Amino acid sequence: MNGPLCWVEHMSLDNETGLDPPGVRVRPVSGLVAADYFAAGYFVWAVLIANLARIGYEEKTMYMAAYDWRISFQNTEVRDQTLSRIKSNIELMVTTNGGKKVVVIPHSMGVLYFLHFMKWVEAPAPMGGGGGSDWCAKHIKAIMNIGAPFLGVPKAVSGLFSSEARDIAGVRAIAPGVFDNDVFGLQTMQHLMRMTRTWDATMSMIPKGGEVIWGDLDWSPEGGYNCSVKKLRNNDTHAADNQKGGIGFQKDVNYGRILSFGKDVAELHSSKIQRVDFRGAVKGNSLANNCDVWTEYHEMGVGGIKAVADYRAYTAGSVLDLLRFVAPKLMARGDAHFSYGIADDLDDPKYKHYKYWSNPLETRLPNAPDMEIFSMYGVGIPTERAYVYKLTPVAECYIPFQIDASVDGGSEDSCLKGGVFCVDGDETVPVLSSGFMCAKGWRGKTRFNPSGARTFIREYDHAPPANLLEGRGTQSGAHVDIMGNFALIEDIIRVAAGATGEDLGGDRVYSDIFKWSEKINLKL
Repeated sequence: MNGPLCWVEHMSLDNETGLDPPGVRVRPVSGLVAADYFAAGYFVWAVLIANLARIGYEEKTMYMAAYDWRISFQNTEVRDQTLSRIKSNIELMVTTNGGKKVVVIPHSMGVLYFLHFMKWVEAPAPMGGGGGSDWCAKHIKAIMNIGAPFLGVPKAVSGLFSSEARDIAGVRAIAPGVFDNDVFGLQTMQHLMRMTRTWDATMSMIPKGGEVIWGDLDWSPEGGYNCSVKKLRNNDTHAADNQKGGIGFQKDVNYGRILSFGKDVAELHSSKIQRVDFRGAVKGNSLANNCDVWTEYHEMGVGGIKAVADYRAYTAGSVLDLLRFVAPKLMARGDAHFSYGIADDLDDPKYKHYKYWSNPLETRLPNAPDMEIFSMYGVGIPTERAYVYKLTPVAECYIPFQIDASVDGGSEDSCLKGGVFCVDGDETVPVLSSGFMCAKGWRGKTRFNPSGARTFIREYDHAPPANLLEGRGTQSGAHVDIMGNFALIEDIIRVAAGATGEDLGGDRVYSDIFKWSEKINLKL
């Protein structure tokens, strides 16, 4: 077995249990070195760790909560007792530092993981950590969420559906053979799909809140977003108002259609689209079975593939049924560990189950009125929001769907490029997902935040590095590079040194997050 294939085997989990395959054990590194650098010279947490050290933090007062990001959040406790370790480390730090509460700084999926932790730590054993309803109030000063995908990311849908995002689709369009012959010998995309579809934690990133949050076939909160306008500095509100409306093409962006089969389907009014419901479709004759790499598509057959394409357009609601249809094993495990809805009644006993704990629309924040919650994220970078798909030409052992990278919007200002509709965000997480909960869902006393914990939005307007000597830049808003953003580091250092959100100046906003949040009709 060659090196890359060996790596795929070791990084894959068991497709039935979502845990270790027989005879393979891969574990996260512990300590600050777990995520200071991703590779030599490519920092993740290193710049922040170094700056915290400069104001007196050290190993005794900093704890890196490394976890296995492949397995479902609850299974990190089952297999590695990771949640218990976080609990006892926080308790130890508070006790040994004279009762001073901790500042928690999660990034990306870690944000959802820590939401899960806050419910777990309160919940009684054996499902939870038994800390009681006041544990967070006693132990946590602030949570400074960086690049938070609170409500999921559309990118997760294309990743699970066809193992693609904008960058991979672009490479496939320019050099179709690269992913067939390169890294793994043959069928790279299939190998990647087989591996990533065993990672249950990826399902935590599927968009949450359905059409209420993300929009339906003809409406979305960001509809009318002008892709040509560089966002203005936050004081320049009059100029910003004058630029609303902008160019005609933008009104037609149907962001609510997360997947569309064909550009015409992405742009037509929904009443003009002829659709055939795929749910309950017979999956028909199976595809070629003499495959080196099995994916769930080999059981779908020609009939199933046609049924998916004939439904034409998928919203955040129907995309769940789509994934259950094309990836039943994956979603059966996922549905046991994650949920994507909006709670009608948070007192319903069913919400005591751990599958709801990482969805902010199906859980309450802890009863901790003095705890502060920050959402800190980059803006000003085109970010994936919806996709135009096509059927792949039939071949042996193929993935039948792919992003149609040949589709563009027809002008350089267009939101549609390379088969992907973009919106404001940090390149990975749209503003809507990062900002909505702190802008509206948790703002003040709401049913999701009954104790009225204060929330703050801190946006960082992206400025790319001026030259190569700047490396990844000190003003980047990109999803990972933001970890080296001087303004973000300053905000964290000040809170770690005792400041409050008010001391930082409250909200700092460049995007339309408050305007978009107002358009979302959610019972608070």
